[in-house]
Amino acid sequence: MDGWSRFQNYKRAKDLFFVHGFSSKVADMYLGSKCQRNAAIVAAEELGYKHEITTYFRSKGVKWFHYFPYFMIHDPLFLFKNYFWERTFLEKSYIAKFDYKRLQLERAI
Repeated sequence: MDGWSRFQNYKRAKDLFFVHGFSSKVADMYLGSKCQRNAAIVAAEELGYKHEITTYFRSKGVKWFHYFPYFMIHDPLFLFKNYFWERTFLEKSYIAKFDYKRLQLERAI
């Protein structure tokens, strides 16, 4: 279920980066955990913003060894909170607004 949630994060991040370009506001939405950051990095990389997002995450103090989500450190009782279950395992289905395969084929022509 966590993989499902991260895939939804990836699709949403890719759409947001496609529409707005690299934006720190969009990147902040995925700052919370290693998995969410990875989903945003992959989405940004596919659109040519990998350097921007990795530099931004570094500027926010994210290190390569930050595996545990920040909320686990700030809220030890996270298992009893709705936000944990909703954000980690119950992310709503997101339908991508753009057909990136078609756009890539059009760009190649």
